[in-house]
Amino acid sequence: MDRFFRGEDRNETGTIPVNLTTLSYSETFKDHLEHPRNAGELPEANAVAEQSNPVCGDRLRLSLLIRDARVESARFLAYGCPPTLVSGSALAEMLEGMMVEDALKLTRKEIVNAVGGLPARKQHAAALAIETLRAAIARWII
Repeated sequence: MDRFFRGEDRNETGTIPVNLTTLSYSETFKDHLEHPRNAGELPEANAVAEQSNPVCGDRLRLSLLIRDARVESARFLAYGCPPTLVSGSALAEMLEGMMVEDALKLTRKEIVNAVGGLPARKQHAAALAIETLRAAIARWII
């Protein structure tokens, strides 16, 4: 019950079994949901943070490997609604190769746009992704 998405929920085709016909989300969103980018652990990470939304209980863990002020690798683990998983996937994909200075400028709106939009009531997932990113970078700076 208390576990993060790690990829083991995939079916025999390697995708996550979700009835996407009932979701009113973009094709980009559905693609991230079916094929999350950079999901999992990053043992060599030097910047790690986990944040949660106290209202809904969603959690996101972000692990970064930063070298020379550039995000070399990014991985995420998510527990919660599909928008949280998708926001973590989009963020981890966006971060790789990005300078820390630029990563700190990312906004919730950029995550929302990267996944093709989110309903207003689900934009908390993108906010959680940004909060987790900032916490991870703060731990790297210290």
